[in-house]
Amino acid sequence: MAAITLKGVTKAYGEHAPVLRGIDLDIAENEFCVFLGPSGCGKSTLLRIIAGLEDATSGEVHIGGRIVNAVPPAKRGVAMVFQSYALFPHMSVQQNMGFGLKLAGLPTDEIAQRVEKAAKVLQLDTLLHRKPAALSGGQRQRVAIGRAMVREPGVFLFDEPLSNLDAMLRGQTRVEIARLHRQFAQASTVYVTHDQIEAMTLGDKIVLLRAGADAERHGSIAQVGSPLDLYHRPASRFVAEFIGSPKMNFMSGTVESISARGVSVKWTSSDDKIAVPFSGAHLAVGQPVSIGIRPEHFEGAAAAHAASPFPGREDMHVLHREVALVERLGEHSYLHLNETGGTTLVAKQPGDAAHAAGERVELAFSSRSCHLFTADGRAVPRLQ
Repeated sequence: MAAITLKGVTKAYGEHAPVLRGIDLDIAENEFCVFLGPSGCGKSTLLRIIAGLEDATSGEVHIGGRIVNAVPPAKRGVAMVFQSYALFPHMSVQQNMGFGLKLAGLPTDEIAQRVEKAAKVLQLDTLLHRKPAALSGGQRQRVAIGRAMVREPGVFLFDEPLSNLDAMLRGQTRVEIARLHRQFAQASTVYVTHDQIEAMTLGDKIVLLRAGADAERHGSIAQVGSPLDLYHRPASRFVAEFIGSPKMNFMSGTVESISARGVSVKWTSSDDKIAVPFSGAHLAVGQPVSIGIRPEHFEGAAAAHAASPFPGREDMHVLHREVALVERLGEHSYLHLNETGGTTLVAKQPGDAAHAAGERVELAFSSRSCHLFTADGRAVPRLQ
C-alpha cells in the first residue's frame, strides 16, 4: 500500500509558461484517483512525474511516505499502463506479462504463478500462447493491465488506457478496471482521462485540472472531490461546464436585490426575475452574474403547475422558448432551445415527448436546482 503526496509540483519546459503550477495533492492508500481535464491541461505530465518518467521543475513527490524525486521509475513501486498497449509483437501473452519479472530476476516458477493468477482474473488464461496480432483491442489492453498487475505494485498508473477502444469495448473494459481495483484494493490507483464518464464511474476522487486562455490558471487544480461533489457543488463555472453531458446551461443576468432569503436576479434577455437561494454577502446590486441550470432539471411546465399546490413547489419558474432542434435518443430526448444572443439552452425531456423544431414550449425549473456564478467564474455559496 502506498499513499501519494504532491507538494508544490510545477513543470515548465525552458522559458515557456508552466504546464503545471503549484500542484498540492494527497491520494490516500487504496484510493482510485482520476486526473481529468481538457487536452493540454497537464494531466498526463503529472502522471509521468509520479511515475518518474518526467522530472518536476520544482516541488516534491512522496510515495509511501518517502520523497522519490531522485528515485528511478523501477524503484518507485509503481506500474504504468499506457495509452498504446506497448506489447512486444513477437512474444506471447504469457511472455509479455512476465517479461518485466524476468528482467527483475525473479525465479521462473514465481513468474509463472503470478502470470497465471493475473490471467485468470483478466480472463486471459485461454489466450496465454497467442501473440498480440491474434488478439482484439480489448484483449491487448487486458494484457497490458496484466503486465502491470504481476508486479504487485503499491501504485497503479493508467494513462488514458481506453482511448484506443471502440465505445462497446470502452464500457466493458471500464467495468473490468473497476472490478480489478476492488479485488486488488491494497494498491492505490491514479487514472488519467479526458472522458468524464470514465472519471465519474471509476473515481473515488476526481482532480480536475484547468486549461485555457487564462495563463495564470493553466495547469492548476480547479477542484478536487468526489464525482458527485464536482457535479452538484462545482467550485467555479469552469468545473460546472466541464462536468456533465450535455454541459450545464448558463443564462446571464444582473443582481436586482439581496436579502436574507437569497438573491434576486434579472435576466439579461428579458424583464423576468428569479429569486435564488444564494448568499449575497459578497455581491452588489447591479453586479453581472450567470445562473446555471443542468438539462435534467427542466421539466414540462404543465406538470410543474399541476404539482404547485404541494409543499416545496413554490420555487418553480417558467421559461417560454422556441425549439431549434430535437435529439431523440430513445430513453430521453434533448430539446435545443433558442436563447438570446444566438446561444441555445438544452433541456432533457422524456424520450416520447412530442416536440418538434419551430414549436414554442413552456418549461419549468426550480430555483433550488440552480447554480450562481460571478462574472469571473467563481461559484456563489448556497444558503444553508
